[in-house]
Amino acid sequence: MSDSKLPGKLLSTVVGDLGEKRRWRQYRSRAKQLPEPYDTAIEAFQRYLMYASGGSVAMFEDLIDLFEQSAADRTPIREIVGDDPVEFIDTFARNYQDESWIKRERERLNKAIARAAGEDVGKEG
Repeated sequence: MSDSKLPGKLLSTVVGDLGEKRRWRQYRSRAKQLPEPYDTAIEAFQRYLMYASGGSVAMFEDLIDLFEQSAADRTPIREIVGDDPVEFIDTFARNYQDESWIKRERERLNKAIARAAGEDVGKEG
Protein backbone atom coordinates (compact mmCIF):
# COMPACT_ATOMS: atom_id res chain seq x y z
CA MET A 1 0.00 0.00 0.00
CA SER A 2 1.43 3.36 -0.88
CA ASP A 3 1.38 6.27 1.53
CA SER A 4 -0.88 8.07 -0.94
CA LYS A 5 -3.67 5.61 -0.10
CA LEU A 6 -3.71 6.78 3.51
CA PRO A 7 -5.81 9.78 4.45
CA GLY A 8 -3.48 12.79 4.27
CA LYS A 9 -4.46 14.29 7.62
CA LEU A 10 -4.14 10.91 9.33
CA LEU A 11 -0.66 10.35 7.92
CA SER A 12 0.53 13.83 8.89
CA THR A 13 -0.96 13.40 12.38
CA VAL A 14 0.87 10.10 12.88
CA VAL A 15 4.12 11.10 11.25
CA GLY A 16 4.44 14.68 12.52
CA ASP A 17 7.60 16.78 12.13
CA LEU A 18 10.46 16.51 9.63
CA GLY A 19 12.51 14.12 11.77
CA GLU A 20 9.51 11.86 12.08
CA LYS A 21 8.86 12.11 8.34
CA ARG A 22 12.43 11.02 7.62
CA ARG A 23 12.02 8.05 9.97
CA TRP A 24 8.68 7.21 8.31
CA ARG A 25 10.28 7.23 4.85
CA GLN A 26 13.06 4.96 6.15
CA TYR A 27 10.46 2.59 7.59
CA ARG A 28 8.55 2.55 4.27
CA SER A 29 11.77 1.86 2.35
CA ARG A 30 12.55 -1.04 4.65
CA ALA A 31 9.00 -2.39 4.32
CA LYS A 32 9.25 -2.35 0.52
CA GLN A 33 12.42 -4.45 0.70
CA LEU A 34 10.79 -7.29 2.62
CA PRO A 35 10.35 -10.48 0.65
CA GLU A 36 6.94 -12.06 0.08
CA PRO A 37 4.96 -13.01 2.24
CA TYR A 38 6.44 -10.70 4.91
CA ASP A 39 5.79 -7.60 2.78
CA THR A 40 2.12 -8.54 2.46
CA ALA A 41 1.83 -9.02 6.22
CA ILE A 42 3.56 -5.75 7.11
CA GLU A 43 1.37 -3.82 4.65
CA ALA A 44 -1.76 -5.35 6.15
CA PHE A 45 -0.63 -4.53 9.69
CA GLN A 46 0.31 -1.00 8.67
CA ARG A 47 -3.09 -0.38 7.15
CA TYR A 48 -4.87 -1.77 10.19
CA LEU A 49 -2.76 0.25 12.62
CA MET A 50 -3.20 3.49 10.70
CA TYR A 51 -6.96 3.18 10.81
CA ALA A 52 -7.38 1.46 14.18
CA SER A 53 -4.94 3.28 16.41
CA GLY A 54 -2.68 5.58 14.44
CA GLY A 55 0.35 4.39 16.28
CA SER A 56 3.75 6.02 16.29
CA VAL A 57 6.76 5.86 14.04
CA ALA A 58 8.60 4.02 16.82
CA MET A 59 5.91 1.34 16.77
CA PHE A 60 6.26 0.86 13.01
CA GLU A 61 10.06 0.75 13.33
CA ASP A 62 9.80 -2.00 15.94
CA LEU A 63 7.31 -3.88 13.78
CA ILE A 64 9.60 -3.73 10.76
CA ASP A 65 12.52 -4.91 12.94
CA LEU A 66 10.44 -7.94 13.92
CA PHE A 67 9.51 -8.74 10.32
CA GLU A 68 13.02 -8.18 8.93
CA GLN A 69 14.44 -10.57 11.53
CA SER A 70 11.65 -13.07 10.87
CA ALA A 71 12.31 -12.89 7.13
CA ALA A 72 16.03 -13.41 7.70
CA ASP A 73 15.27 -16.43 9.89
CA ARG A 74 12.55 -17.63 7.48
CA THR A 75 10.09 -17.77 10.36
CA PRO A 76 6.62 -18.66 9.06
CA ILE A 77 4.06 -15.85 9.30
CA ARG A 78 1.72 -17.89 11.54
CA GLU A 79 4.61 -18.53 13.91
CA ILE A 80 5.03 -14.76 14.26
CA VAL A 81 1.40 -13.68 14.55
CA GLY A 82 -0.36 -16.84 15.70
CA ASP A 83 -3.90 -17.83 14.77
CA ASP A 84 -5.42 -14.39 15.44
CA PRO A 85 -3.57 -11.56 13.67
CA VAL A 86 -5.91 -8.95 15.17
CA GLU A 87 -5.11 -10.09 18.69
CA PHE A 88 -1.40 -10.09 17.82
CA ILE A 89 -1.36 -6.55 16.43
CA ASP A 90 -3.68 -5.12 19.08
CA THR A 91 -1.43 -6.55 21.80
CA PHE A 92 1.64 -5.24 19.97
CA ALA A 93 0.09 -1.76 19.62
CA ARG A 94 -0.89 -1.57 23.30
CA ASN A 95 2.80 -1.24 24.12
CA TYR A 96 2.78 2.11 22.29
CA GLN A 97 -0.47 3.65 23.55
CA ASP A 98 1.30 6.42 25.45
CA GLU A 99 2.90 7.58 22.18
CA SER A 100 -0.16 7.48 19.95
CA TRP A 101 -2.14 10.39 18.58
CA ILE A 102 -5.35 8.57 19.46
CA LYS A 103 -4.49 8.78 23.16
CA ARG A 104 -4.18 12.56 22.86
CA GLU A 105 -7.48 12.70 20.97
CA ARG A 106 -9.21 10.60 23.61
CA GLU A 107 -7.93 12.98 26.29
CA ARG A 108 -9.19 15.96 24.27
CA LEU A 109 -12.59 14.31 23.88
CA ASN A 110 -12.85 13.58 27.61
CA LYS A 111 -11.90 17.17 28.47
CA ALA A 112 -14.37 18.61 25.95
CA ILE A 113 -17.22 16.52 27.33
CA ALA A 114 -16.23 17.43 30.89
CA ARG A 115 -16.30 21.13 29.91
CA ALA A 116 -19.68 20.64 28.24
CA ALA A 117 -20.94 19.03 31.45
CA GLY A 118 -19.73 22.05 33.43
CA GLU A 119 -16.88 20.23 35.16
CA ASP A 120 -13.59 21.97 35.94
CA VAL A 121 -10.90 20.59 33.60
CA GLY A 122 -8.30 23.34 33.70
CA LYS A 123 -7.20 25.51 30.80
CA GLU A 124 -5.65 22.86 28.49
CA GLY A 125 -7.48 20.80 25.91
